[in-house]
Amino acid sequence: MKITQKKVDSLIPYVKNSRTHSDEQVAQIAASIKEFGWTNPILVDGSNGIIAGHGRLLAARKLGYTDVPTIELADLTETQKKAYIIADNRLALNAGWDNEMLTIELNDLLADGFALELLGFDSAEMQNLIDGGIDFEPATEDDQGKLDQLDPKWIACPHCGKEFDARQV
Repeated sequence: MKITQKKVDSLIPYVKNSRTHSDEQVAQIAASIKEFGWTNPILVDGSNGIIAGHGRLLAARKLGYTDVPTIELADLTETQKKAYIIADNRLALNAGWDNEMLTIELNDLLADGFALELLGFDSAEMQNLIDGGIDFEPATEDDQGKLDQLDPKWIACPHCGKEFDARQV
């Protein structure tokens, strides 16, 4: 696979791209590119159409770049291109986190003075992870029942077998 520098203005975003990029996320991508450099080239077809890297292109424009690294995937069929555009975005979302290991890594980075905001977590999420990764989701009545209404607690009399609600005694 060959990485080729191409002019930003020559790249053509996919019109039907279903993945969206907020201004905040583009700023995060731009900050990542500034900190780490171009670690993930934009994937293009044989006609400079973007297959993957729409957010990176927006970040490059924000940073004022005129050229970006690309990899050409000219051999994909139209169907494969459409499918890969979706798969490239979705497959990463299917991954999980080992929160214990993530907490260790984040605390190491924090001790090294690294700017954790470059990692893409919001501040509340980051603080939760730094504090040990405890994630208490708010409970619902479906989970716990109504707190102002107790369910009956049925017990059977050992002598006659009659059941009664122990909370009513």
